[in-house]
Amino acid sequence: MTLTEINMRRGSGILAVRWEDGLNAELSAELLRTHSPSAEVQGHGAGPPVLVAGKKDVGFVRMDPVGNYGVKITFDDGHDSGIFSWQQLRQFAERQDELWQAYLDRLSREGATREDSGVRLFAVKPDDSQ
Repeated sequence: MTLTEINMRRGSGILAVRWEDGLNAELSAELLRTHSPSAEVQGHGAGPPVLVAGKKDVGFVRMDPVGNYGVKITFDDGHDSGIFSWQQLRQFAERQDELWQAYLDRLSREGATREDSGVRLFAVKPDDSQ
């Protein structure tokens, strides 16, 4: 199927997509961030994807085209390494209820939440005065 429209709504954290066959979907930033196609989320080998928790309030920063096949999305938590192909976005659109429920179930099983822990990690720079 051919993607005919894609709009990032930063204020509401929604990626609206439309295909030529009439399928329209609104994909949340949280769904896309927690299911990013990046190796950071999908893993670097065999095994289950990494559980990405605490992203209830994640938002979009920008979206950049990648060739004629997808987009790179930058999220406001700094994640920007996933390239979302049109095919992947279609799968998200068709299966978002199933994917979302599986995600909620996994959070519950692993004792994690959608809420942000509030912990922030910062790079430590060397002290120039020494």
